[in-house]
Amino acid sequence: MTTIFNHEKDASRYVMSVDGLLVAIADYRLNGGSISFNHTFTQPAHRGKGYASQLVKFAMDDVEANTAKRVLPMCWYVAEWFDANPNRAELLSR
Repeated sequence: MTTIFNHEKDASRYVMSVDGLLVAIADYRLNGGSISFNHTFTQPAHRGKGYASQLVKFAMDDVEANTAKRVLPMCWYVAEWFDANPNRAELLSR
């Protein structure tokens, strides 16, 4: 199984592909010093496999490593991801 994560800056989204198939997307909007994650989607046939969690982790790692932005979790899934990963709360916008 080949898993590829990409940050598609021109489309304002992070994507995850498995064996060449797009399985999950996390859309965002830039707002000054913040990045608002407003929609996360996993293809129905691929739900329940932890793909969204892996993608959100990749996105948060990228935001932390490559920007000074703080995260606004407008999407319920991203908000729940932060609830499940309180050690990453330093990324949240206050």
